[in-house]
Amino acid sequence: MPWYNGDYPPSYKNLPVKIRDKAVEIANAILEESGDEVLAIATGVKQAKVWAKKEGVASNQSQDKSDKK
Repeated sequence: MPWYNGDYPPSYKNLPVKIRDKAVEIANAILEESGDEVLAIATGVKQAKVWAKKEGVASNQSQDKSDKK
C-alpha cells in the first residue's frame, strides 16, 4: 500500500518533516518496484537520512505540529 500526505508508516512518526517526506518518496518507489513493505520502510528511512546529510537538511528539525496527537 503506497503512503502519502499524513499516511506513513508509524516508524516515520518522529522523523523531521523533510526527512519523513523524502523517506516516504523513497519507500513508495521501492514498494512499487519490489512489493516488499518491510524493505521499503527500512530503506526509505536509511536513504532519506543519507539524502538529508548530503543536502544539509537538519535531522533535528522539529516535526510538524499537526503530527502531534
